[in-house]
Amino acid sequence: MYSLIETYKLNGQFRWISSQMNRVRNGELYRYIADNSGSFVQPAFYEAFGLTVVEAMTCGLPTFVTVHGGPAKIIVHGKSGFYIDPYQGLHVAQLLVNFFGRSKPDPSYWETISMGGLKLIQEKYAWQIYSDRLSTLAGVYGFWKYVSKLDHLEIRRYLEMFYGLKYRKLAEDVPRAVDE
Repeated sequence: MYSLIETYKLNGQFRWISSQMNRVRNGELYRYIADNSGSFVQPAFYEAFGLTVVEAMTCGLPTFVTVHGGPAKIIVHGKSGFYIDPYQGLHVAQLLVNFFGRSKPDPSYWETISMGGLKLIQEKYAWQIYSDRLSTLAGVYGFWKYVSKLDHLEIRRYLEMFYGLKYRKLAEDVPRAVDE
């Protein structure tokens, strides 16, 4: 990546940010990038959920996320971010070139994608929504536990079945290794 940045004279226009552990600094970093009309690219081969995607979108960053796993379920392509397939590098590069090529002469395009992400976060990932769903789930589980006569083994099997059904589709989306 560093040699590509050198070759195409992208110094000062592109940053490769390694893993950050300080949550406060992460928010400041995302906000700084957004203030400079940047974007967030998450090119993982597979990602289970994509907390970094939600964090970046919360700061107003247009996002480019892997189509393999949870992040693809977070955004709406072309409205609140863009899907990328990390196995298709040229296509990813073209999406980025198109986005910034359109945003540079028309900053409202960057703003539209940024606002689309912020709107989606408020509709699906706000703390109030999460706490309401968690309270509902706790109430349903509490009621179910109260009226059920199942022992602990049956409850565990029921929960394992629920998780298997809920997350099986995500596992199927993971690309398989191909012998070359």
